[in-house]
Amino acid sequence: MAKTSRIVSSDHRHLLGLAALTVAIFVAMSLARPGLFLTGANMQSMAFQFPEYAILALAMMTAMLTGGIDLSIIGTANLSSILAALAMTALFPTGGNAVAVLALALLVGLSVGCLCGVINGLFIAGIGLPPILATLGTGIVYTGIGVVVTGGSAVVGLPDSFAVLGNAAVWAVPVPLLVFAAVAVVMAFVLNRTIYGHSVYLFGTNPRASRFAGLKNGRLNMTTYMISGTLAALAGLILISRANSAKADYAESYLLITVLIAVLGGTNPYGGVGRVLGVVLAVLSLQFLSSGLNMLQVSNFAKEFVWGLTLLLAMSVTRIEWRRMIDFSGVGRGRSPNAATGDKP
Repeated sequence: MAKTSRIVSSDHRHLLGLAALTVAIFVAMSLARPGLFLTGANMQSMAFQFPEYAILALAMMTAMLTGGIDLSIIGTANLSSILAALAMTALFPTGGNAVAVLALALLVGLSVGCLCGVINGLFIAGIGLPPILATLGTGIVYTGIGVVVTGGSAVVGLPDSFAVLGNAAVWAVPVPLLVFAAVAVVMAFVLNRTIYGHSVYLFGTNPRASRFAGLKNGRLNMTTYMISGTLAALAGLILISRANSAKADYAESYLLITVLIAVLGGTNPYGGVGRVLGVVLAVLSLQFLSSGLNMLQVSNFAKEFVWGLTLLLAMSVTRIEWRRMIDFSGVGRGRSPNAATGDKP
């Protein structure tokens, strides 16, 4: 009980600190640009912008909970959205019923994303490759397939009704924000209130204890990467809906941001610790900061420097806190360097 309570206490402290940071950034940017930042138009604009990489961050968090990482999420998102776009343009060349168009896009896109996750899981849990190498390789492969399929050009001519997913609003609330909220609620419920979620946390904390408890580590790994791939595909569909086109090199800069959001949100790269609420707060804080820096006319190069520095600091703090928990309670001592590969499914 002492081990668990220490982890929970540290988790709560991090969430409170992150909430305070989010509020502080919001207040600072509101004071710096009161006539621009604190407006309804800017709030709605931000609500349209962040859901796509927020969902990608949830995908990254899911993989990190097992002590792994999914560097293929951008390749998965682009390949899934490209194939969904090709299906829509082939079956609905002159437009069509919005429900039918969205159903087709979701069916094709999410299926491809799930399949990409299965492939990742086979390399990691089946063959035993380190997650960072396996997903780096598959990400390059997925991007390459997207380039071959499209010839390197963008897929255009998407049905107008598909734009609802990324550009419409319900009572001034952007649809992408509603989608992200629904995904976040479902993920929080699955991770915090189901046996599967508790099993993922146990596996991420101590794979050896998970195996002794009778859990199938390989299957847990497989399903987490399937979830990660499916979430990446959903983010890709929102992205191409907003852009009204699909291309193999979209969102290349999002990979660093998703890792930053996950780690800043309290997800431990070594596994076993992470909360959806932390990801939500991290997304909001970085979106407020990014929007504010744009209004202050800070260059993109400077923003990239800020993101990289923030990631290093966040990972350093996480590492120090994790070492303190290990020294105090022994949590995580069962994890080996290749523990994230788990058992074969």
